[in-house]
Amino acid sequence: MDLPRLLGNRYVLAGLTLLVLAGAGAAWMGTRDAVRPRFRLAAVKTGDITQAVSANGTLNPVVLVNVGTQVSGTVKKLHVDFNDHVKAGQVLLELDPALLQAQVRQDEAAVASAQASLDLAVANERRSEMLWAQDSIARQAFDESIQAHRSAQAQLDLARAQLAKDRTNLDYSVIRSPVSGVVVNRSVDIGQTVAASFQTPTLFQIAQDLRKMQIDSSFAEADVGSIKVNQPVQFTVDAFPNRSFTARVRQVRLNATTQQNVVTYDVVVAVDNPDEILMPGMTAYVNVIVARREGVLMVPNAALRFRPAGSAEASRQRPGAADKARATSGTVYVLDRGRPRAIPVQVGISDGRFTEIGDSSLKEGDEVVVGLIEESAEQSATTLRMRMF
Repeated sequence: MDLPRLLGNRYVLAGLTLLVLAGAGAAWMGTRDAVRPRFRLAAVKTGDITQAVSANGTLNPVVLVNVGTQVSGTVKKLHVDFNDHVKAGQVLLELDPALLQAQVRQDEAAVASAQASLDLAVANERRSEMLWAQDSIARQAFDESIQAHRSAQAQLDLARAQLAKDRTNLDYSVIRSPVSGVVVNRSVDIGQTVAASFQTPTLFQIAQDLRKMQIDSSFAEADVGSIKVNQPVQFTVDAFPNRSFTARVRQVRLNATTQQNVVTYDVVVAVDNPDEILMPGMTAYVNVIVARREGVLMVPNAALRFRPAGSAEASRQRPGAADKARATSGTVYVLDRGRPRAIPVQVGISDGRFTEIGDSSLKEGDEVVVGLIEESAEQSATTLRMRMF
């Protein structure tokens, strides 16, 4: 047997064995690194935080007057149109007065007839009184003349009342503005017939002052408890998406509305509109500022929601609780030698993204865990093959 060749083969085998072991070790280390969780971190900040509750609402004039008619008729003249400024007492519309004028003339004739009947009854009463004094007629005839006088007087009063009523209706054929303001709606045209029956038809809507408006909004019962009169409000409208408007809470109405088992309350927000750029009917996206803190420590809400896999708190944590900052205490995690370590904190107000914290060992600049960095299976497999070869 050739001894040098045999020794050479042993060295080759030993080298191959070491190479295989090294590759297996590298593969194991790569696999371990691949399965080790990787965490997303965020820094603890100091700043101002504002908590608000939100709802949608509709812009309306503070005083919106519906102008109707008390008499029926055909529209003869229109004196104002949309967006016209009007004064109190100004003529808005005229109905055709022909029928009403004829009724007034009929009433005037009825008054004249009743007056003639009264004059005759008065003369008969005087004549009967003289005859009764001379004992020429019976007492009953005299009493009947007195009754005829009183009846004729009553008929005259009735005719005069009917005349006054129909003259008033004639005046109502001219529709006047009850307030000074702006015409925001007109519901009739010339030639249209309006009928005043049990419900007065609306002909015009007049906003008394568009420089003072209000937002009628509906807030859920879970939020209405934190809303108080005079709290500041910020809102936006679709017409001016890059502009934020300020306002104040004017009233929290006690009357609740229930729809599909959801209870809401109407919150009225007072709005100044000096430029009159906000229009009635616009949708407003309202944020009522219920609390504000300045210069406080705050962490992302995701840090309060994060729980390491398998921890007892992970099963107890209610999703979304940190976002509303309902609890007074919570837990965040920092990395200690690559592993999450729990730190209890006192929870304050939240703006939906960040939450105020206090009474903890954290300070500005510390990093807290907000989640895991997830890699796809393909990325993990690629990393493993690169480490093996």
